[in-house]
Order: sequence, then C-alpha cells, then structure tokens
Amino acid sequence: MNARVPNPDETSPVQLTGFSGQHLYKRRERIYTRYVGGFFQKLRFFTGWPLLIGYFVTPWLMWGDRQAVLFDLPARQFHILGLTIWPQDLWLLGWLLMIAAFGLFTMTTVVGRLWCGYTCPQTVWTAIFMWAEQLTEGQRHQRIRLDAQPMSLNKFARRTAKHTLWLGWAALTALAFVGYFTPIRPLALDLATLELGAINGWALFWLVFFTGATYVNAGWLREQVCLYMCPYARFQSAMIDRDTLVVSYDATRGEPRGSRKRGTQPADAGDCIDCQLCVQVCPTGIDIRDGLQYACIGCAHCIDACAQVMDKMDYEPGLIRYTTQNALDGGPAHWLRPRSIGYAAVCLVLMVAFTGAVFMRSTLAFDVIRERNVLFHLENNGEVRNDYELKLMNKSQADERYQLALDTPAWLSIKSETIVGVPAGDVTSAELQLTGNPPEGITNALVEIRICSSTGECQTEETRFLAPGGTKS
Repeated sequence: MNARVPNPDETSPVQLTGFSGQHLYKRRERIYTRYVGGFFQKLRFFTGWPLLIGYFVTPWLMWGDRQAVLFDLPARQFHILGLTIWPQDLWLLGWLLMIAAFGLFTMTTVVGRLWCGYTCPQTVWTAIFMWAEQLTEGQRHQRIRLDAQPMSLNKFARRTAKHTLWLGWAALTALAFVGYFTPIRPLALDLATLELGAINGWALFWLVFFTGATYVNAGWLREQVCLYMCPYARFQSAMIDRDTLVVSYDATRGEPRGSRKRGTQPADAGDCIDCQLCVQVCPTGIDIRDGLQYACIGCAHCIDACAQVMDKMDYEPGLIRYTTQNALDGGPAHWLRPRSIGYAAVCLVLMVAFTGAVFMRSTLAFDVIRERNVLFHLENNGEVRNDYELKLMNKSQADERYQLALDTPAWLSIKSETIVGVPAGDVTSAELQLTGNPPEGITNALVEIRICSSTGECQTEETRFLAPGGTKS
C-alpha cells in the first residue's frame, strides 16, 4: 500500500502548463503517516521535549526584578540573564549566527540531517500535531477511512476535537514566542482575564499571526515546509559526502524484494519483504529504498519500522540503518576529514572569539552633541563658553556614577557638573559646558573628553570647541 493516498479531488494535476504542454505543478497528495515506536523514536522523545520545555519555560524565568530573557525592542535592549545587549552590540548577534551556521555545517558533514530529524522546531511541532491527529482521528487506516466518509456527526466531532487541540497548542506557542519580546506575566494575565484592551496592539497582532502560522505550518503544510521552503534541504548536498552518516537502505542485502512467510528465506530473494512500512511511517512520504534524497530528514522512522519487521521475520536488523556510503560499499569509515575538521575549527575559533568579545565588551558608551543654535557664548569675564549635550549609556547591571575630565586642550575647563549618575541599563542625558580663553588665532580647537566609571573603565570622545574670529568646517 502506498503511503501517499490522494484525496478524491486531488487526483489530477493543476491545469498549469508550460510551452511544451507539460504540467508544471501537481496538487499535493496527502500523506497518512503510520505510528511506529522503537529506539530512535524514544531518542527523539528525549531530544524534543527538553527543547519544548525550555522554549515554554524560559520566558517565565526571572533575573532579579526583570524577565531573565527579554528582547525589549521598544527600549532597544536584549536581556539574556545578566547580559544586556544594546543596538551598538548587534554585531554580536551576527557573530552568534555565524557560530550556529558553522556548528550546523560541522554536524551535517559528520552525521547528516540529525538536526532536522531530532531538534528542528518544524519537526518537533509537526510531531505534536500528528499525535493530536492520531488521538482524535485514530491510526493511519482509520484516518484514511474517515477522510473517505461523508460528513457525519462522528466525523465532525473528531475534526472539531483535532482542530481545537491544534489551535490550542498553536496559541500556547504564540504566547511563549511573544513572551520573549513582551513581558509575559502581564500579557498572560491580560489574556486570562480577557483584558484585550490592555494589551499592546503589536503584541496582540503577533499573537494572532503566530497562532495562525503555527497552525498552518505544523497542521497543514508539514512536509511541504521541509520539501519546498527550507533552504537547508537544498544546500545540504554540498556538505554531505561518502563518509557522512545518513539513513540508508542496504540494497545489496535487501534486493530483490518479495513477500514471503515468516522465518523463510528464498534463495533468490533479499531480506526486504516489500511491506511498505518504511514508506508509510515517513513524515515526508519518500521511499528510502530509492536512495538518499534531499527530502529525507534523518528522523529514523523507517529504521525503527524496518527493525520491527526484521525481528518478526527472524532476520538480522539493520536493513535500513544509519551508515555511510563507504561502509555500505564495504570500505572503512573516515570520521576525521578535512571538511569536517575545517568546519569544526572555524566554529571553535568563532566561539572563543565570541566569548572573549562578550566578556571584554565595554559597558559604557557616550556621545557628545554640540548645541546647534549658538556657536559659542561670551562670558562676562571674557571667557568663551561652548555648550554640549552628553548621552551616557550604562550597559552594566548596576547603577553607575561617571567622572568627566578633559584630556586636551589644557586651557579649557569644565564648568558644569563633572559627575553624572546613570541607572543600570539606562541612558541619561546631561549638560556639559566648556569654558576657556583660547590662544590668539584659535577658532576651532579639537577637544578630547574622557569619562571613567567607578570600576576604572574609561572612554574618550572627540568634539570641537569654537571661538570668535570665524569657524572651520
């Protein structure tokens, strides 16, 4: 029995044709997956659920008097435990994405698409939606029969229960996601008490949007995301070689295929009994016996299904297994290869550099902005005064008092307050006035302003001091 069972209205291609008259696109044929247990499915349980728990619990954790992880876009602050990232530090985000990319490249060259099969959010969420489908509509053969039936009270009730579970899980997913950008505790309280008017309009929009996106992606699109939307499925072939561990069918042992009774082994037949279970359990609907395909996400459903069949037939397991092409051909496995070593080395260097950059980054940033309405002021005592606005940013997690000083020139002095207090994780504006008697002929002097924190960290910023007699651009 083929795993792809078309709906009655999906048996013909869409009438979209090219110049040659051939069909360019065929309607999607629905995949009815069969449930299978086994070692690798238990392993997927222990990789998927910790990630789910982390995703849903993290927004509720507190760090002092604020949310432990909060990407506060209006305030332009990303809080991650005791670290606050400001817009000036967004280069760290690019660095972090590079680390993730090279980590994925390293994993792919060694173990193929294990990320897709065990930890990808699309895979994990789709598995939950499929579980809800099996819970409400039954196993594979029951769902096929239910789809073929006309609408009835039983079918309507089952469909309603399924979509209610889908929408409920999608709403929880959206709440957790938005909770990373908006304080989740007041948001959840407003939703629970139906105080929708108290919710920020953008937060409410993204709640609705991500509820719908999760519902559509995991409930309806499913394998279409992996087949047509995920770029990783397309460029993974550039990183996989004959020594990459992938899900493979041992054609030498399995062919020729043929059905038979349990415990028998015809002399002219391989171990594959052509039961089609490996196809029926595949979430993307492929036949692994056709060889490695970009649509294979490495989830090992087919391995567990085939292992159970081999056990019932009293055959050796491993007809479908994780292996390399070289191993299938009888050669040795080479785990350490120039490509994998290169990816791992780059990833390690980036991680070390990123860690150093995080701990060595400055917790102080400031700008000096000249008064634009007046070039300078003449004091009663004959001195020249220039006014500025200081913007001080305290990136640390503690309140700070900064000391202002002039490095150059020596004939200038600070007339305003030289100590400025800035709360933790805040930006404060302060007035700065510089006065002095410029030497003859000086109309535009370079000024170096130094600000130091109580921890001894100092930064210097340059500006210009203008005096009578003309200005220079």
